[in-house]
Amino acid sequence: MKNGKIIRIISNLYTVQLDEAQIDCQARGKFRKEKITPLVGDYCEVDVENHYITKIYPRENYMLRPSIANVDVALIITSMKKPTFSPYLLDKLISIVTLHGIKPMICFTKIDLLEEEELKEFKLIKKYYELIGYSVFTNQEINKIKTSLKGKTLVVTGQTGAGKSTLLNKLDENLSLKTSPISEALNRGVHTTRHTEIYPIDGFYIADTPGFSALDFGGYQKEEIRDSFCEFLNYPCRFQDCNHENEPDCGVKEAVERNDILKSRYESYLSFLSEVNK
Repeated sequence: MKNGKIIRIISNLYTVQLDEAQIDCQARGKFRKEKITPLVGDYCEVDVENHYITKIYPRENYMLRPSIANVDVALIITSMKKPTFSPYLLDKLISIVTLHGIKPMICFTKIDLLEEEELKEFKLIKKYYELIGYSVFTNQEINKIKTSLKGKTLVVTGQTGAGKSTLLNKLDENLSLKTSPISEALNRGVHTTRHTEIYPIDGFYIADTPGFSALDFGGYQKEEIRDSFCEFLNYPCRFQDCNHENEPDCGVKEAVERNDILKSRYESYLSFLSEVNK
């Protein structure tokens, strides 16, 4: 028996990384009876001789969309143009990965397409997310990204067409992942990733995943969503359990009025609460 890490799942075939070697395995039928679904990122025990996964070790965390386990960082790829920047989607991804116990990092792409006024707006947006505590990069800062990811397992996600595969190819040119152009009519990219796969790259693991779809906050309470907005904690309210909606003397709403909190962030928050209330 040997221990390894599941790095790819296609149909019922599981590719496991064992030290420097990879092995394709089947999963034991007992997992179905125990209601355990092996995920990319799972640490496991392998019967090397018979090519079977015999045990899945406890997870630090996991996500079902994309399906992946034991992730340290979610690198959120966000296009500023073609497709158009969506603060709503960025904030949603930040909140969802935070709720899953994963650290979000942000990478903005296609900065070179911005006009002068758009570039000024981008700099303000970037500065805000940095000030509230997130690591923020552009896709031109490859060495900085690599340094921040040493020893970590990360999932790469973001809006379709934002340049996820292009960024992965920059991190390791040997990947040669398929990319596709943007649809001018739909203002989004053609989806190219068909399955979740982890690639060992220069001291860290990186996952290329299918684009997120039908993101929701199912199973989460309003208070959990509120607490996923880290900057809200800096503005005390009269009521300790304030949800920053209609309550009086709300420090968060006052901060929005002073522009201390980005208006689009607060609007995203209210949208998320309305989704929970449906």
